[in-house]
Amino acid sequence: MIPFENTWPYELIGQDVYISSCPFCAANNVLLTMKKKDLQTIHEGAKRLLVLPCCHNKVGIVDTDGDYLLANLPLRKISLNSGGVL
Repeated sequence: MIPFENTWPYELIGQDVYISSCPFCAANNVLLTMKKKDLQTIHEGAKRLLVLPCCHNKVGIVDTDGDYLLANLPLRKISLNSGGVL
C-alpha cells in the first residue's frame, strides 16, 4: 500500500508542473523544476531528486500518477487522534 503521508498533489498548466503549496515552507503556487514529460519518465521507474525552488529543500520523487507525486519521505503530518491531515 502506498503511504499517503508520502504523497503531494500537483497540477499541470500546459507543460509546467505546479504544487499549490510547498510541504516544507508553505509557499503558494510553486513552479517545479520538472515538466509534464518528466512525470511519465518517473512513472515508468526513473527516480528524480527534486529541489524545491522556494526553500531549496530536497525530496526524492519515486512515482507519479495523474494527481499525486510520491516521495521517498513523509510530506504530510498525520494526526492519529483525528485521522486527518494537519
